[in-house]
Amino acid sequence: MSIYNKIQTQKDYQTPDNWLKIKTIDMHTGGEPLRVIIDGFPELEGNNVLEYRRFVKENYDHLRKALMFEPRGHADMYGCTLLPPNDDEADFGILFLHNEGYSTMCGHAIIAITTLAIEMQWVEIDGSEIELKIDAPCGRIISYARLENGKVQNVRFHCVPSFVVGLDRKVYVKELDQEISYDLAYGGAFYAYVDAYQLELDLTPENYSRLIKTGMDIKRAVMASDKEIMHPYEEDLSFLYGTIFIGGPVSEGIDSRNVCIFAEGEVDRCPTGSGVSGRMAIHHARTEIIQGESMLIESITGSVFRGSVVREEDYGTFKAVIPQVEGTAFVTGMHTFVINPEDPFKEGFIFH
Repeated sequence: MSIYNKIQTQKDYQTPDNWLKIKTIDMHTGGEPLRVIIDGFPELEGNNVLEYRRFVKENYDHLRKALMFEPRGHADMYGCTLLPPNDDEADFGILFLHNEGYSTMCGHAIIAITTLAIEMQWVEIDGSEIELKIDAPCGRIISYARLENGKVQNVRFHCVPSFVVGLDRKVYVKELDQEISYDLAYGGAFYAYVDAYQLELDLTPENYSRLIKTGMDIKRAVMASDKEIMHPYEEDLSFLYGTIFIGGPVSEGIDSRNVCIFAEGEVDRCPTGSGVSGRMAIHHARTEIIQGESMLIESITGSVFRGSVVREEDYGTFKAVIPQVEGTAFVTGMHTFVINPEDPFKEGFIFH
């Protein structure tokens, strides 16, 4: 038998027993990747999602790196693993992974995992709308999938209470030799929102590298100067996740453009669900949007989320809103990753 004929008959790789195997389903929402871990990840200890998050950081961070970093991933990879819910009222919990660690909220992951839950028949399909209650590190997210003929058409979710910490704040950014004006708001994660016009910065792929550097310079400057990045209830949520540049739309019929630089210099390919949630709080505080109105916000790839305000509510000392964000997600592939204990790059590597 020729080697070519053997190739046709032997297509399964025989994995040694001492290799770890992790199965994933990969997706994207508006171009932003999501690697959903569905089997092979160690069982985590804890009583709620925040406790699971602490446990995996302390015990299995090497697996985050293995799945997010090269050679299995890349600098902008994003992932999640599913967990038990915090209580019986929710359907499941979720933990988010990226190049720096574990984010507190991720809207594109909520849209994707809701889509996957229906396509995998993890939930019973009954009617034209399916509701899921998902426990994220930032709190409970309620998502709604709209179906036609049993197929998901789009997903919208109600985020946790989102609020403005401060509008029109100033920070001097040494690397830019410039004082920058920003809004500080929370939409499941804290962001510094910066009007790109003051930087004469077009939010297009041609400025990809400049966006990363400028976004990280601003993020570090705000982290060093702003002492009010404090969640009213959870210390684990009290950190600045990224910089969001806001600019005019590139596409017709769109209201605005978002480009989010988060974690350790990741560029969000989608408009950023938690970032849009924070923007709804900002626009509401400026009386630029009221209940019943919505905005179409595009990303660096041109993908679009629809944002709106569901209601107002008090949250600690803040006047908060419950935002709604809507988008679509798609499956891109299925993987079985293996980790050879003798591989010198078994935990991956990353270039910044």
